Amino acid sequence: MTTATARVRTAAAAAGLVGALALTGCSGGGGGGSKDDASPTPSAAPTSTGTGAVTGSSGKLQGSWITTSKGAVVALVITGKQAGLFVTGGTVCSGAAGTEAGMQMIHLTCTGGGKDRVTGMVDSVSKDAMKVTWSGKLGQETYTKAEGGKLPSGLPTAPVKQ
Repeated sequence: MTTATARVRTAAAAAGLVGALALTGCSGGGGGGSKDDASPTPSAAPTSTGTGAVTGSSGKLQGSWITTSKGAVVALVITGKQAGLFVTGGTVCSGAAGTEAGMQMIHLTCTGGGKDRVTGMVDSVSKDAMKVTWSGKLGQETYTKAEGGKLPSGLPTAPVKQ
């Protein structure tokens, strides 16, 4: 593995862990089964999407998902109805994920006003992969599930720049 590849994989793992910690770090309590996270979290809802609201559970969307796009690693973390997205290079987004009008949707607000991944519709989700179509020109991305803080095998890597 080259140094650049190792850095990309390390950045992806770090982004996923930071996202998981950011979304779960303030949940209070600990241990085991929760009661559908009864305590409200006012900061979970996006503030600038203006399109609908997530009203139902995020169910199968739960977890840490990784993909690459334009040479950057993208980590999407969904916990409860909260969603966080982290892109190597500095983009950080937060918002909500779950059922809206019978569809699985993701709504994010990104730092710096990024618009690439603001509203996403989940086309399909399985135990290993999730396809999301983002509004705008970005289009569809396929994410691979990262289990236990480890990167999934077969993750594409960015070319080494010399």
